[in-house]
Amino acid sequence: MQSQQRQAGTAVAAILASGLGLFFGTGLHPVWSLTWIAPIPVLVAAARLSRGWTFATAFVAWLLGGLNMWNYFHETLEIPLIPVILFSSGPALVFACVVLMYRRFLRVSGWQAALVFPTLWVTYEYVSARLSPHSTFGNISYSQMNFLPVLQIASFTGIWGISFCLFLFAATVSVLLSGDRVRGTRGWLAAATFVWLVLVIVFGGWRLLSHDPTQNTVMVGLVASDLRENIITVKPEDTIRLMRSYADEAQILAAQGAKVVVIPEKVGVLLDSELPKVDPMFRDAAQKSGAKIVIGVIHPTTGGRWNEARLYAPNGEIRTYEKHHMLPAFESDLTVGTSRTEWDESSGHWGMEICKDMDFPDLSREYGNDGTALLIVPAWDFVADGWLHGRMAILRGVESGFTIVRAPKHGILTVTDDTGRVLAERVTGAEPFTSLVAAAPVRHSDTVYARLGDWFALLNVGMAAFLLLRAIGRGKPQP
Repeated sequence: MQSQQRQAGTAVAAILASGLGLFFGTGLHPVWSLTWIAPIPVLVAAARLSRGWTFATAFVAWLLGGLNMWNYFHETLEIPLIPVILFSSGPALVFACVVLMYRRFLRVSGWQAALVFPTLWVTYEYVSARLSPHSTFGNISYSQMNFLPVLQIASFTGIWGISFCLFLFAATVSVLLSGDRVRGTRGWLAAATFVWLVLVIVFGGWRLLSHDPTQNTVMVGLVASDLRENIITVKPEDTIRLMRSYADEAQILAAQGAKVVVIPEKVGVLLDSELPKVDPMFRDAAQKSGAKIVIGVIHPTTGGRWNEARLYAPNGEIRTYEKHHMLPAFESDLTVGTSRTEWDESSGHWGMEICKDMDFPDLSREYGNDGTALLIVPAWDFVADGWLHGRMAILRGVESGFTIVRAPKHGILTVTDDTGRVLAERVTGAEPFTSLVAAAPVRHSDTVYARLGDWFALLNVGMAAFLLLRAIGRGKPQP
């Protein structure tokens, strides 16, 4: 009985410490430093608890941390209760299993325990991103978007390197704190992890210092309206009214120096019958202002119902891009685009994506490999996720080496460079039309990740498989 009480006390303490760390260290507005230490109490407890207590402790701790997204899923996105519970329980179940494997390896080798924890987690995140219609949404790496030095590792390893660093640090500290419950020497493990993290930070600092955001810039304008009547228009007369308003706003921003003006996605349903009115309107605005104008619309045609970005150039040229990745349920009626839109300007190579496309690293990698220096992104967020979803997009620029100009409704207008620096931002909704004018560097940087893709994730998959196979070959470890 006393042993059970002692284990229960250890479990409760670990659940509260790790759960609260995850609650505030992840989610829509994470405190990045907490994410590094959040798993440690559960891992330290795992060395002292039975298998059953370890599993329950890890599961409940992650579930407690996941409550930070409960209101967003259930209230903002209006997802029914049962799917929300399942969506929250899945990662908690995986985390509990990974912690169990960490516990097993502690009884074999400290360095193997410290390595199996991050490699298994990266394997899970990689498989999840490949199978999920939401790709990398929910990846723990996004908690580090304000920690710019460590963020730079994504240019080398992709998002997977950030997760690896987080969990390697937590596992190494936990091994060191577990005393005689760990087999093998631990000094060189601490040294190796320390050297790895120092190299990551030094690389990040070098990359930040070597990329100057004031060189080869172009003035960009972003504008969005969160007024109820301007969110998305359906009636032709409302669409024409809103298009005219946005055309006027674009000319105002151009008068302030903007050479390209970006307007959010899906501002209205634009029928083919309305194109003879809308296209000349924006062509004229672009010609008078000398600025390119990009606006997102829903464009039904005989070939499909497209989520489309239309670019109007001062010379009368029109370029279009159709969104590739749709938000399930909300955009299930829209046709999936299959081609990229990119072109050369005097300042460099430019391209376009739309909102959720930026959740998927592969599409941005294609732009990166083509030498894209500036990516234009009309978007639409959900107010509550404005910071998180905007920062998810920013990481694509770090991975594949380009500046991002992102204009959402119900979000944050942002201009960011290829290191993830936020050069300018403004929350929408304060005025009928919220606008921002800023200098954006037109810069492409070649990255290892853009060239080699998910090599680091696959390395983690291979290492995790190697460690597990070794464990199977050894049989049951001593208790």
